[in-house]
Amino acid sequence: MSKGQETAQRLIAILVIMAMLGVMGIPLTVILFFATVVYFVWRAVQRSERRDVKNIFDFYIAADAILRDEEKRWYGFEINHVVSEGERVLHLMPDPPPLVYFTLGALHHRAGNHESAAAHLAYVLEDERGDEHSRTNPSPDLRRYVEVLRRVEREPAEAPMTMAAIRNLERARRARAAAMLEESRVRLREAAAKEALPSPAAAVPPAPRPAEAERTPTFAPRRTPAPPPTPSAPPPIAEVLRDLYEEEKKTA
Repeated sequence: MSKGQETAQRLIAILVIMAMLGVMGIPLTVILFFATVVYFVWRAVQRSERRDVKNIFDFYIAADAILRDEEKRWYGFEINHVVSEGERVLHLMPDPPPLVYFTLGALHHRAGNHESAAAHLAYVLEDERGDEHSRTNPSPDLRRYVEVLRRVEREPAEAPMTMAAIRNLERARRARAAAMLEESRVRLREAAAKEALPSPAAAVPPAPRPAEAERTPTFAPRRTPAPPPTPSAPPPIAEVLRDLYEEEKKTA
């Protein structure tokens, strides 16, 4: 169903409802008020739907700028911002396009988030739902996305940046998706093996102390006390008297 046919059906439905309200005897002012409210609600829903589809293609453009130029040094917060936009796009519809999954996986791979990269890339390569041919019962959101996509493909001059981004991402999906998935899985296995190894501190036990040093107590050497001094014998009395006598003679 084309967009014009869908719009015509909605207008016919509104006119039928207004005619039924008139038959029921509801005043014309109430019918006009009701029609005005329905019109503005309808326009708001249309703008929201177009904005959601535009967000998907804006995500393609931003992601292609990061993935295309691998030599350019992108800041981590720039990549994380585009990844967050892609995660939000992923929840806009119940059946997102497989290209969104691949683009998110490639961005996670570029950022070094190998667990998320492996999950998204495996969905595209190994899950049957990751192929466009399996989408036989699309949601209205996916149907609108495909309508815009086909219009851009038919008239690429209307949105050259969008068309270039889609072609680059599809080319990378065919050429590099399998290699990126395998690399992410190898990195995850290496990280798991590294975590399983014991740390160097735990692997080297502490050096044992010598057994003799633990059993034999250490004593300080005993010092032998010095013997007391021997008292000298007093001089003879005759020698003392002689010394006194000689002293008196010298004095006289």
